[in-house]
Amino acid sequence: MSVRLKLTLSYAGFLMIAGVLLLGAVWVFLLRYVPDRAMLNTDDDETLTNGVFPIRSVLLSVFAPRAAAVLVFLLCFGLLGGWILAGRMLAPLTRITDATRTATKGSLSHRIRLPGRKDEFRELADAFDAMLARLEAHVAEQQRFAANASHELRTPLAVSKALLDVARADPNRDAGEVIDRLHVVNTRAIDLTEALLLLSHADQRSFTREHVDLSLLAEEATETLLPLAEKRGVTVETSGDIAPTLGSHALLLQLTTNLVHNAIVHNLPEQGTVWVDTSARPDTVVLTVENTGEKLTPQQASTLTERFQRGTERVHTDHAGVGLGLAIVKTITHAHDGTLTLSPRPDGGIRITVELPAATSGTS
Repeated sequence: MSVRLKLTLSYAGFLMIAGVLLLGAVWVFLLRYVPDRAMLNTDDDETLTNGVFPIRSVLLSVFAPRAAAVLVFLLCFGLLGGWILAGRMLAPLTRITDATRTATKGSLSHRIRLPGRKDEFRELADAFDAMLARLEAHVAEQQRFAANASHELRTPLAVSKALLDVARADPNRDAGEVIDRLHVVNTRAIDLTEALLLLSHADQRSFTREHVDLSLLAEEATETLLPLAEKRGVTVETSGDIAPTLGSHALLLQLTTNLVHNAIVHNLPEQGTVWVDTSARPDTVVLTVENTGEKLTPQQASTLTERFQRGTERVHTDHAGVGLGLAIVKTITHAHDGTLTLSPRPDGGIRITVELPAATSGTS
């Protein structure tokens, strides 16, 4: 049976039960006081009416058919009214079902937008609309990511093929030069593949959480990238307090390294500065990385976490990366239930803040 039929039968059944109880109450509290044999009233009191009182059997013979007719009417009324009421009550569910069927066919742009007061069906419809919006955004992002990844992977492969074709066409060409260029191109392709694998690993949250101190990760990342900073004439200043959190040591180290690397590479041509700071709040820990550089608008800053986005230009220089640095930072931050904030500095450069839940002493 359908839900509508079940509700209809339930409405009619409850209405029948209520009618039987009402008629039973009439019998118990009214007819039981009627005498079961005829009585003749001969009182001379003028306030009383002389004559014969009706007896219980007569009233019952008159009452029973009427009561049966009332019950039949209640049954018909309950079935008809229950069917109409059930249809009206389940109408929003029908719209939700239709939207679900539309979504299963691949159309995620459809929305229910259920009108009316905010009840259980309205909350369900709003939650379903929100889920469709997130799915649509996720699918669009994955499609955009797949297209960009295909383009980025095709570039080093095309360059490698071109180098090999040139070497084959010109046997007298210096093989060492071709090998060096192939090594650079192959290294870039490997870096891009490893970055894609890291993104997938962070998205799935398939990592073990442990106690991690962001201040130690900041020092480790700074020491690792210090030669690059000295080569580019950038000064790196590290400060802050102990910032304990729970998460993957490898992923959070990758997050910190990407932020410091990004701040060093996208800096002033000379005499640039990078500030790395950690702090602890009652419920969160904060990692902040700032740098000097070109002035950015808030709109430009908001796009830097998009995958394969390389600041204000998409040129491949040394240490330019594969365009996934801040995208990896964003994914790792969300995988650790944190928030990532990018804001341009008034004097140029950018301030990037990562806020993660703090690890309490009693957390295991």
